[in-house]
Amino acid sequence: MREPKIASSASSGVTKTTRHVEFEGPEDPLNPLNWPLGKKVYMCAILGISTMIVAFASSVFAPTVPVMMQLYGISKEVATLGVSLYVYGFAFGPLVFAPFSELKGRYIPLVLCMFGFTVFSFATAVSKDVQSLFILRFFTGFFGSGPLALAGPAFADMFSPQQRGVPIVMFCLMVFIGPLAAPFTGGFIVMNQSLGWRWTAYIPGILGGAALVVMAFALEETYQPVVLTRKADHFRRETGDWSLHSEHEEMRMDIRAIFENNISLPLKLLVKEPIVLFMCIFGSFVYGLLYLFLTAYPYIFQITRGMNPGVGGLPYIGVIIGTLLGAVATGATQPWVLRKMKQNGGVMEPEWRLPVAVPGAVAFTGGLFWLGWSGYKGSIHWIVPTASGLFTGFGLLTMFLPSLAYLVECGGDKSASAIAAHTFLRSAAGGSFPLFATQMFDGLGVEWACTLLGCVGALLIPIPLLLYLFGARIRARSDFAA
Repeated sequence: MREPKIASSASSGVTKTTRHVEFEGPEDPLNPLNWPLGKKVYMCAILGISTMIVAFASSVFAPTVPVMMQLYGISKEVATLGVSLYVYGFAFGPLVFAPFSELKGRYIPLVLCMFGFTVFSFATAVSKDVQSLFILRFFTGFFGSGPLALAGPAFADMFSPQQRGVPIVMFCLMVFIGPLAAPFTGGFIVMNQSLGWRWTAYIPGILGGAALVVMAFALEETYQPVVLTRKADHFRRETGDWSLHSEHEEMRMDIRAIFENNISLPLKLLVKEPIVLFMCIFGSFVYGLLYLFLTAYPYIFQITRGMNPGVGGLPYIGVIIGTLLGAVATGATQPWVLRKMKQNGGVMEPEWRLPVAVPGAVAFTGGLFWLGWSGYKGSIHWIVPTASGLFTGFGLLTMFLPSLAYLVECGGDKSASAIAAHTFLRSAAGGSFPLFATQMFDGLGVEWACTLLGCVGALLIPIPLLLYLFGARIRARSDFAA
């Protein structure tokens, strides 16, 4: 182990010697950036599967809305709170867990979150009344937000900018495939008389428990400052030199400092940093539409065409295929990014993640128009509105992923807080959109509701283009990207 760096600092006229433990050069195997590829792959698999499980749980409840209405005598809007409150949990959880991860590392909050998700999933399954059901759904989402907020920063811990593209694509696929696969799964569960609606909570609880066991025993710490803190602790015990420590241990840990520097940081970034605000708005509209589809698709395929909850959810497969096409398109840009990096002396410019979002936004807007004007009449064959999912799914991924990757590339040590801000705003949108979707589709009709949404989507098209052209200038004046 390398002799730690010695630095001197003066305080009140007295010189104190501090000894900082650092990595043993750029090839130190303790640095997560230098882990073997196989180790990184299984770490990514754990994080990706955990993300898909908590995302799956968000919308698997949607097919139970008619059951809740009949069982508890509540309106559709009130019953929809079972979905919305869960997604609101996604909004508030990262404000706690992301800053916590910048203090104590990724491992502890991830395991804590998966434990809480599992416990509250089972508690939801055995709830006795609608009030406790909704409260438990919120806390299930609150703890389930951990993988959503921390997987991206963990990937940034393990992968250099040249390698980061593929893991983030896989993460975004899990973010979308989970909620899109859940509605028809939940539909078939609800239709099965031997299962019933409670199994829409039991199954996520079982999956979460399995992920918790794997995570607790196989996941390792990826946050470099905390890795160095553990290394310093080991060095102190080995040498008996208690002056050795990491720079991370020098952080102020009083309540006020933690609040000012960590807990409030995601909201500060959202308010003060244009880069964070614009990317969060861009990703939030896409994410909100993902959950609005939980109302739109049943309206188009179950109410208009008379399909049952299981079969009526299968058209989501079109959107899933679209997201896979978006992943392929995003992966196809990676060689271009690598060439640009080589020409730039190996330095990554975050704006190179954005070009794919422009055709993605165009496809997303076109897909919404297609869905509306092919889905409003039952006489139009079901395959036509289903095919619109190829475009909306393509747009979902190619709009959402650059908004996330851009913040990861810009954020550095603040990336977890930036992603927390992104998760907060997009989850607020994801929880709110289903609440007004029914009134919007009833009042405007499918065709005009989707037209309105398509027009809003068209307004977002310039955002990635403008940031690609002017983002570097904005970053040059930003403390966030400094």
